[in-house]
Amino acid sequence: MSDITARVAPPPPTAADNLKFYGLWAAVAIFLLVLPKVFGTGGALTTFSLIGISIIFALSYNILLGQTGMLSFGHAVYYGLGGFLVIHAINIIGGNKWAIPLPLVPLIGGLAGLAFAILLGWVSTQRSGTAFAMISLGVAELVASSALILRTFFGGEAGISANRTKLLSVFGWNFGPQIQIYYLVAAWTLICMIAMYALTRTPLGRMCNAVRDNPERVQFVGYDPHVVRYIAFCFSGFFAGIAGALAAINFEIANSAYLGAVQSGTVLFAAYIGGVGFFIGPIVGAIFVTLLSLGLSDLTHVWQLYFGLFFIVVVMFAPGGITGLLMMHRPLLRGGTLGRVLPSYLVALVPTVALMIGLMLAIESVVHYTMNPTENPNIKAFGIPFNAASPLTWVLALILIVGGFIVARMTWKRVAIAWDEALTAARAKGMAA
Repeated sequence: MSDITARVAPPPPTAADNLKFYGLWAAVAIFLLVLPKVFGTGGALTTFSLIGISIIFALSYNILLGQTGMLSFGHAVYYGLGGFLVIHAINIIGGNKWAIPLPLVPLIGGLAGLAFAILLGWVSTQRSGTAFAMISLGVAELVASSALILRTFFGGEAGISANRTKLLSVFGWNFGPQIQIYYLVAAWTLICMIAMYALTRTPLGRMCNAVRDNPERVQFVGYDPHVVRYIAFCFSGFFAGIAGALAAINFEIANSAYLGAVQSGTVLFAAYIGGVGFFIGPIVGAIFVTLLSLGLSDLTHVWQLYFGLFFIVVVMFAPGGITGLLMMHRPLLRGGTLGRVLPSYLVALVPTVALMIGLMLAIESVVHYTMNPTENPNIKAFGIPFNAASPLTWVLALILIVGGFIVARMTWKRVAIAWDEALTAARAKGMAA
C-alpha cells in the first residue's frame, strides 16, 4: 500500500519550486511599491486603489463561483455591510480617541462580512445551482431595500460619512493623502491575494473543487457538500467585507449603492470576463473592468451598454475569459508555432474593427435620437465627431456593420484553420493543449 501511495501522491515541491513561488509574490510586492513612482498623479493613484479593491472583491467572489460552483447575484451584501460597519467603526473610534490605527480597521469589515455570511449562509447554501442563485438574489434585494428603510444605520439615500484622518497616526501617516491610501489598499490587496491563493491549495480548497464538479461523489466518500459550500461561503463573505471596508475608507462614505444589484453585477462581470477557471482570472478581470468602466464613462454616455455587449461576446465566444484565451496560446508559444497564427489574427482584426466602428456609429446615433431628439445632431463619441442626422452616417454605419460582419466571418474561419495547424504542429513537438 505504501508503494502505491508513493506512486500516486504528487512529489513534494523542490527548492527551485519554492524559490519561484516566493519570488513571484516578492516581485508583486516590489511592483506595488514602485508603481506610484512611475504613475504618481492623483487620478492614477485613485485608479490603482479602485483596482486593488476590485481585485479583492473579485477573488472573494471567485471562491463561490470559480472554486465551488455557486453563482451568486447578491455578493454585494457582504461587501456593503462590511463598508457600513467600518464607517460606523471609524466614527466611534475617532470620537472616543481609541488607539486603533486605520490599517487594522479593514479587519472590522472582514469580520462583519464573515458574521453576516455565517448568519445567512447556512440557509443560502442548502442548495447549489439555480436555487442558490435565486436565494442570493432575494437576500440582496431584501438588504438593499432595508438600506433605504433603516436610516439610523444606513443613512438613507445620503449614506454615512466619516473622517479617516481622526484615527491614530502610524509613523506620522494620517492617511489623508491619496498616496497613503494607495499603499494601505496595496498592502491589504497583497495580503488577501496570498491568503486566498493559499486557500486554494488547502484540502478545503480541493474539496470545494470536488463539490463544484461532482457533489454526489463528494457525499459518497463521506463529506457533506452543504458544509463545504457553507465554509467557502463564509470565507468569501470575509474577504468581500475587507474589500467593502477598503472602499469605505477610500471614499470616506458608505451608501446604498454598496449593496445594490449594480455592485453584484460588476463583480460577476469582473470574475467571468477575467476567467473563473484560473486564480489569476479575477485579477485580470478586475483590472480590465475597472479600467474599461473608467475609460468608457469618459468617452460615451451609454458606456454600460457597451460593457454589457462585451460581456455577452465573452460569454458566447470566450467562456474561459481573457485568461482562458491567453492560456490557449501557451502550447503554441512553447512549441514555437505561435507565429503561424499571428498573421491570421492581424487580417481578421481589420473587418472586426470595422464592424465595431459601425456598431458604435449606429448605437450613438440611435441613443441621440432617443434621449435628445431636439438637440444639435453634431455629436462626439469616442473622440470622433459626426453628424447623427446625416444620411451618410447611417449609410456608413450600415456598410461597416454588414460588410464587416461578412468579411469577419470569412477571416475568422481562416483563423480557425491556422489555429488547428499551429496546434497540431505544437502537439507534434510534445506540447499538450
